[in-house]
Amino acid sequence: MSGRFGEIKVFSGTSHPQLTADICSNLGIEPSKAEVFKFDNDNTFVRILNNVREQDVFIVQPTSKPSNDSIMELLIFIDAAKRASAARITAVLPYFGYGRTDKKDQPRVPITARLVADLITTAGADRVLTMDLHAPQIQGFFNIPVDELTATPILVEYFKKKKEEFVVVATDVGISKKARDFAARLSSPLAIIEKRRSDNSGNVELLNVIGEVRGKIALTFDDEIDTGSTLVQGIAALEASGVTKVYSCATHGIFSNDAIEKLTSVDILKEIVVTDTVNMKYNGKVKCLSTSSLMAEAISRIQSGRSVGELFR
Repeated sequence: MSGRFGEIKVFSGTSHPQLTADICSNLGIEPSKAEVFKFDNDNTFVRILNNVREQDVFIVQPTSKPSNDSIMELLIFIDAAKRASAARITAVLPYFGYGRTDKKDQPRVPITARLVADLITTAGADRVLTMDLHAPQIQGFFNIPVDELTATPILVEYFKKKKEEFVVVATDVGISKKARDFAARLSSPLAIIEKRRSDNSGNVELLNVIGEVRGKIALTFDDEIDTGSTLVQGIAALEASGVTKVYSCATHGIFSNDAIEKLTSVDILKEIVVTDTVNMKYNGKVKCLSTSSLMAEAISRIQSGRSVGELFR
């Protein structure tokens, strides 16, 4: 595959090689080769094994756990490609770590999402391809083009096949706009869980459920599930409000610590649906959907100069 910036080269960092392999399979190419490892002193080393001079390079690296290692490896990978004279470098970030630190909501705290964006740009990336950022303003943190994909069509298609009448529940006010679009695609009503976060530990104080949910099947919607504590409390609020059963979905299944076990133990929760934007082994009630064909199509469009936005019209 060749375009304005030369032949396409898709590399994988160590964060999610399976997703890279699936993307390349959809593109009908082999993943490009690189040597990535850590020295005994914990320093990361990257050596690109294919010729990338005047080529269109895509580096797939979700910056998920261990986030700091994943980010540093990505920066080194970008620098290696830049110094090897790549014509264009696209950082493919199916999951953008530090996305939740997108604003200064307390005194004397950083906006780490902006810092990470600056690091990626300074390292030499020419553009970014990502999936369902935590907040839309993160696109503006980059001084290079950003293509943000969404897993909403993939999730909607999955739940349409269940032929259930859901009420879509936004897990907080911040996600309500995306949840409204999700509900409209499912032709479902929308409810919102209003909550207040009490500290930096992830604990929240749930206030109330806004919307009519009694006697209905709830489908909670969020961009990511991390510790699961907020979701467990939200499900408890829904159960108290009279829902008959609950399904949950999110683009990014982070599932820190014992999140999966915690959620699996909730009887009223029937299934949790996420996508493969991070490299996790799922079990219990968790169903993982592939984003590889969507990512591959976006990469193909970027490489050939076609519109990425047309994918969601």
